[in-house]
Amino acid sequence: MSSLFYLPWWFFKARFFGSKNPLQTVLFISDKCNLACKHCSVYQISNPHIKTYEQVKEELLYSYRIGSRFVDFEGGEPTLWHDGDKDLNSLIRLSKVIGFFSATITTNAQLPFSDSEANSIWVSLDGLGNFHDEIRGKGAFDRLVKNIATANHPHLSVNMVINSRNYTSVKETIEFVKNNPHIQSISLNFHTPYAGTEDLFLDWDKRSEVIDLIIRMKKSGYPIMNSLSGLKRMKDNRFKKQCWVSNFILSDGTRLAECPGKIAGICDRCGFSMAGEMNAVFNLKPDTLFAGMKLRL
Repeated sequence: MSSLFYLPWWFFKARFFGSKNPLQTVLFISDKCNLACKHCSVYQISNPHIKTYEQVKEELLYSYRIGSRFVDFEGGEPTLWHDGDKDLNSLIRLSKVIGFFSATITTNAQLPFSDSEANSIWVSLDGLGNFHDEIRGKGAFDRLVKNIATANHPHLSVNMVINSRNYTSVKETIEFVKNNPHIQSISLNFHTPYAGTEDLFLDWDKRSEVIDLIIRMKKSGYPIMNSLSGLKRMKDNRFKKQCWVSNFILSDGTRLAECPGKIAGICDRCGFSMAGEMNAVFNLKPDTLFAGMKLRL
């Protein structure tokens, strides 16, 4: 019930009074990972940052104080995180004690996560079979499918980052999601070219074609989380960004009021569909408002 009151109040202050308090926190608890994905600019092969329980607690308290009420625990690979007898579920419980409405994890699904207490789970899926494995490593797709099947989580969705190597797998990936009883929906994003990953950027004409395909499939009833209004904005990125809606705390403890892409100077090539979704929300697009409420409530 708290979120039912908080969300309209937060939106009213942001939309009509220019308030810029975050609604969500993206909290990187470690940059240790069990994969070495071609598109990733986050993980550390040696000497990774691994936060302590107390450090994460302080960061959650900080985020709550500045207005955030939803938290997404990310890595590296967050399911690898431990601090003594504390594990990822310990952080999820902690966030609830502090007052967060929900806690989400984003995982590569290479390890079983059937015991997860997260309100929702995002699994990174970058195409079917060899498309996924080309980006994440041999055998990664089969492990992902197996661990999704045994997760038994009611709110498990997948996130696909579309790039120059896997864009031809978008249609079959969406169909896979529709036919998989263990997956609730799919979110589609595009590769954002951080330094060293520029070759994965999908050119604008192909992006537009892929978005048209996604729009057709959504209209046909496929379980695509993106709204139509948000998707259309992502065709050319020519819209005002409201990226302060999420605050970011990196694995080294750096605190950012906006997406790291702004510091990297790549907002003009942004592929994070949430940017388009938030612009549509602030322009009062009904389909995006409904999609947002469905996601958060």
